[in-house]
Amino acid sequence: MKQRTKAEDWAAYYERRGVLREIEDRPVAFALDEELRRQIKSGGTARRLQNLSIKLDPAHVVALRKIAVKKAIPYQTLIRLWLAEGIRRELRIASH
Repeated sequence: MKQRTKAEDWAAYYERRGVLREIEDRPVAFALDEELRRQIKSGGTARRLQNLSIKLDPAHVVALRKIAVKKAIPYQTLIRLWLAEGIRRELRIASH
């Protein structure tokens, strides 16, 4: 399997593999418990964190760590903040 080169952009990489043709641009319906929705939107969750493993491009990890150092927070905290922000944004869009 050919490795993606740094010069190759992500769109071209996925287009060559036919991934973009599989994506359907349509709304996805899902429902959250109203209390959970309220907690996520307010950022006030008191639950324990759950471990999750994901694969990231090593260059992205380096960038994440550099950004986290500039913000003086651990890089995993930065990732959680960005994920929470994206989830809240999507919930606002979905509720309109």
